[in-house]
Amino acid sequence: MSDLYVSWAEYHSQIEKLAIQIDQSQWEFDQILCLARGGLRVGDVLSRLFDKPLAILSTSSYGGKDFQERGNLKIASNITMTTDTLGGRILLVDDLVDSGVTLMNILEWLKQHSEFQVSEVRSAVLWFKACSVAKPDYYVDFLDDNPWIHQPFEKYEKLKPQNLL
Repeated sequence: MSDLYVSWAEYHSQIEKLAIQIDQSQWEFDQILCLARGGLRVGDVLSRLFDKPLAILSTSSYGGKDFQERGNLKIASNITMTTDTLGGRILLVDDLVDSGVTLMNILEWLKQHSEFQVSEVRSAVLWFKACSVAKPDYYVDFLDDNPWIHQPFEKYEKLKPQNLL
């Protein structure tokens, strides 16, 4: 397994490529549900580009040294959104599909919450790793060597506010 280092410019370019792909598919969706933390920036930009409401569901499965140890998936009990409910056709957004466990579990979680009135879900990520057990509907890069992806915002995971002085 190699490492992939992504700059801010490359990161934003990936989001733009994903937006083009989604747009060219001509699939109409009603809302974006992003998985925070990794999908938060992606969801924000797509929400602005497509002018669609953004809903946020916090999830967590990585921790340990440099946040590179996969643990049990934790899913928040509530979705944060500015609409009355989550419903219709949903674009589920994250930064990447690594093992695919998060994507599979969130799709199942949405099915179990019938109060949301979701009619269709499609998933979109920047990176899709070959080791994943789930395939996203939209992705920019397929990574057959399953690299660890170092995203530009990760530097803040090792900093404290006093380090910024």
